[in-house]
Amino acid sequence: MHTYEQALQLGKEFLMEHDDYLIVSHVQPDGDAVSSTLTVGWLLSCLGKKFIMLNEGPIPQRMRFLWNADQIHDLSAQPLERKYSRVIAVDCADYRRVGLTEQYFAEDALILNIDHHPTNNGYGAVNLIKTDAAATAEILFDLLEQFDLELDVNVATAMYTGLLTDTGGFRYSNTTPKVMAIASKLLTYGVDGPGLSEMLLERLTRSQFRILTNTLQTLSMTDDGKIAWVYVTPEAMAACGAINEDLEGIVNYALNIEGVEVGILFKKVEEQSVKVSLRSAGHVDVAALAQSFGGGGHVRAAGCRIEDSLEQAMNQIVMKAKEML
Repeated sequence: MHTYEQALQLGKEFLMEHDDYLIVSHVQPDGDAVSSTLTVGWLLSCLGKKFIMLNEGPIPQRMRFLWNADQIHDLSAQPLERKYSRVIAVDCADYRRVGLTEQYFAEDALILNIDHHPTNNGYGAVNLIKTDAAATAEILFDLLEQFDLELDVNVATAMYTGLLTDTGGFRYSNTTPKVMAIASKLLTYGVDGPGLSEMLLERLTRSQFRILTNTLQTLSMTDDGKIAWVYVTPEAMAACGAINEDLEGIVNYALNIEGVEVGILFKKVEEQSVKVSLRSAGHVDVAALAQSFGGGGHVRAAGCRIEDSLEQAMNQIVMKAKEML
């Protein structure tokens, strides 16, 4: 088992030793996944390496202003032409989270796995994992310090975006002194902190507002008020003109009710398939809860997918959460 400092050195060697890379992040990428993809792309471009940035689907609209965001290849729109033997996976809690991008990994592909999720099982040939990091962006800041490079506003904005979104605007318990020190350093490169907060955390599109008001009407709670949940269906999404990224943050409304220990969002994907987002006030390890259903994540934020009806999925998850309380 390597120390974090040793893993940083191994990560640097992986990036220096080869010339052609595929960079992937998790399906339905969030701020940390997008920013981490772009940060690695920036680093490789500085090193004169060839690379392709890839995701199973499109990146969220509100993040397309980031440097080179339009260069992240959307696999749902167009396939790649070949496979890659050197892969860099960022912010993927487990191997399955790379989704359909896996088809472009060569059989003998070596993976550099850069992640901060406690449930990551170390699937890479090189594993750069720090489970107490607030975001993968925090790890990448440390990695960039291993190189003799001068940061610019583009990569600084990308890393700040990852920190900002994964700490809930520097409000969550993962907002450590180190996180604030990194954020402070990034601001010196010209990052527009208030502008990013407004764009990424405050502003709602009309479709977001419609699906938010629709979903909150489904709110249910256990008798003791410690578990609260909401759900969304494909029909509701269509009626509101909403897309997946419009659901980000909705689960927090359930958690933020006074006395609630576990907040849950159930998203019906198909008749027998439900995606579950879990949030904890701190007394329940929702990563462990998610893992019991084949998912993963963090102690306070995790997710899983259940192949069952919406009603059965809600029953199973709520019952398990009750047991854990």
